[in-house]
Amino acid sequence: MGNIICLDEKLKCSRKKKDALVRKRKLLAVRNIFRCTHCVSKCEKCGVQIRAENRPEVPEFRVPYTFCDSCSEEYIEYIETLKGKKDETLYWHNDAWMKVWATWIEHQGAVDSYLKSKEFERLLDELKPNPT
Repeated sequence: MGNIICLDEKLKCSRKKKDALVRKRKLLAVRNIFRCTHCVSKCEKCGVQIRAENRPEVPEFRVPYTFCDSCSEEYIEYIETLKGKKDETLYWHNDAWMKVWATWIEHQGAVDSYLKSKEFERLLDELKPNPT
């Protein structure tokens, strides 16, 4: 009878481990959202590292995304095509290309909506350090 196991301590330890695992999953979810969507040093479209040599020049209108020069140029061409100013020499800017851009922009909007959702805000609140 020398090895008596205290069930309360065992349950407390098990609960702490489970809580730590849940917290870790929450932290990973938040980290992945911000790392994948809001990195100012990489292009949001293609993921290339943005440096001085591939930073886009400021266009005549505001581009709401962080792009490298190539993706910035393509985005502007996409917007111009939507306005009816299609450049016929860019024959690869076909319907499928337009759909890629439209879908990508829709995805960005969905991510932004998720980040503003009350559930995501709750998750962020739960991850704030507890004042003790």
